[in-house]
Amino acid sequence: MITTMTSEYRTIAEAASASFIERKSEFIGYISPCQNEQQALDFINEIRRLHRKATHNCYAYILRDNNISRHSDDGEPSGTAGAPIYEVLKREGLTDVCCVVTRYFGGILLGAGGLVRAYANGAKIAVDSAVIKEMAVARRLKLSMDYSLYGKTGALFTAFAVKLQNEEFSSSVELELCVREEKSGEFKSQLVDLCCGKVEIEDMGTEEFDFS
Repeated sequence: MITTMTSEYRTIAEAASASFIERKSEFIGYISPCQNEQQALDFINEIRRLHRKATHNCYAYILRDNNISRHSDDGEPSGTAGAPIYEVLKREGLTDVCCVVTRYFGGILLGAGGLVRAYANGAKIAVDSAVIKEMAVARRLKLSMDYSLYGKTGALFTAFAVKLQNEEFSSSVELELCVREEKSGEFKSQLVDLCCGKVEIEDMGTEEFDFS
């Protein structure tokens, strides 16, 4: 199934990791962007290969593709590892991500409550170490206008949270920008009014764009 564009969602820019020690057990949290289940499984297997001697490699992933979410305790008591990792991802509002928390047992039992807190913390520090992307469906536009009009556009661009992608200054000002799809109609209308119709707008279609 091909993932369709949704209005807005949060994901991460690239893989990240962090670790901590809890009563002599080492916990290492890993998180990676994933577009589909195969990518999530590949990431889990990559961490397993990296930590063949680890006691546990517990994980959770949430995907827009087919609305899939999975988690695993990987041998820890039921509900003490995979579910806490999943709840962190859900609470952070993340999707298209996979998180693996690796544990090297230090010889001291943590109990069910201690495991839940430790695995949740492993996921949280991994999330905190990642760069969050605020994705939304955007409409990409190309604008052409006179220099005298360009100076008037700043406040409008700010009001609509426009993201400029390219600027060229020659005989006229040529701009390429992205604006949220749901705001694009009103943005174009106000821009035309502001420029008294003396602006050329080329609509280049929609795309998923990072508005962070």
